[in-house]
Amino acid sequence: MQPQSTSSRISPRRLAALASVTALTFAVAPSAGNGHLSPHLSAPSAGPSALSRSSAHGPCMISSTRDVHLSEGIPTIAGYAPSTGTVRALTLMVDFSDAPGEGKALDRYREFFPQTQQWFRTSSYGRLDYRPEIPIPGWLRMPKSFREYGIERGAPFDPGYRKLVDDLVAAADPKVDFRSYDLVNVLITPNAGPSALDTVLSVTFAGNAEAPTADGVPVANASFVYSRQDDGSGSLDRTGYRVLPHENGHVFGLPDLYTAEGGGAVGHWDIMSEDWGANNDLLGWHKWKMGWLDARQVHCATGTGTREYTLTPLAEPGGPKLVFLPLDARSGYAVEFRTRAGNDEAVCRSGILIYKVDADLDTGMGPVTVYDSRRKSGGCTRSPNIHAELSDAPFAPGETFIDRKAGIRIKVLGPTTPGQDPGSGSGVPEYRVRITRA
Repeated sequence: MQPQSTSSRISPRRLAALASVTALTFAVAPSAGNGHLSPHLSAPSAGPSALSRSSAHGPCMISSTRDVHLSEGIPTIAGYAPSTGTVRALTLMVDFSDAPGEGKALDRYREFFPQTQQWFRTSSYGRLDYRPEIPIPGWLRMPKSFREYGIERGAPFDPGYRKLVDDLVAAADPKVDFRSYDLVNVLITPNAGPSALDTVLSVTFAGNAEAPTADGVPVANASFVYSRQDDGSGSLDRTGYRVLPHENGHVFGLPDLYTAEGGGAVGHWDIMSEDWGANNDLLGWHKWKMGWLDARQVHCATGTGTREYTLTPLAEPGGPKLVFLPLDARSGYAVEFRTRAGNDEAVCRSGILIYKVDADLDTGMGPVTVYDSRRKSGGCTRSPNIHAELSDAPFAPGETFIDRKAGIRIKVLGPTTPGQDPGSGSGVPEYRVRITRA
């Protein structure tokens, strides 16, 4: 079976911008810091979180065979922010002489918090204690006008961005000890640059030890957010913040799952694919990669023969969440159970989601492909800014995914309790899948 590849509901102008915006790396000259560590703050954690695994998971720990900047490989390489435990996010509100801050800087901050904090708490089952901190509660004025920096779409990493980062560090450093933080959020005043409906400027620079330094540490993981993601549907207060968890996904080592064609590869099944519209979660593969699933919650399906597995809803804490079938050392199929719960408020058809993960494909190049159980159906959602075709992608009881070339069959057997409805709210349902490998 092949996934659909159709255009998203996102405007063509935004799609053109999306095609060129990926997570980039810092490569600018260092800036001096004050060298003092605040005594009331502990030093941040170092590197990505340790993956929970056993020796049986070895064949499922796929990795890239070439130079891939943001790979789906497991474990995440060093250099990114930790994604478990307490993570401190330095948050700065920035404006310019030709784009003075609109209203109070704290109003800009409140567009993203506490929603982003809650989103990560829910998605991680409480394993990520995300703490935004604002040592400078007002607008941080840059020494140059926004126009002088010459920033257009946030990519490629041009001299304008190099200068902006230098100036940002210099302006903040007298009041900020950069050694106290794991990542940096830069919330630009929304009147700097065009509307997000026209051109996407938001961008993340992640995972580069050669980033500019402040207080002796590289500012290696930073997200810049511009404009407002207002689709005109009246949902801005509920959904506008979601650009930040998407951008922060990059500082934790996750790639973009949209492609030049939009969200046709993954749809609304991961916030790294579509961060507009109604809320959605991360894929189970990403939750394992981020350290949010225990080894016992992930099954590595190798060898020939037939075996049955039980899966509980990805949104619910506890229980088995993911079955992975490696195809080779760099790719494989993932199987998980998605329901309308937790961050997955947009799910209109519960069931078993099946997708392929390829660690050799870089960010924005389609490293994940969701398989559609109902091709060309038009989907089951009418929510704006959601790739409708894949909204009914999950496989229902009695349906089977087949890869004849690989000799793989994945059949959904249904609830472990006959008659159990995954949307009924009566207890946590469990679905069984039967996997056959020739």
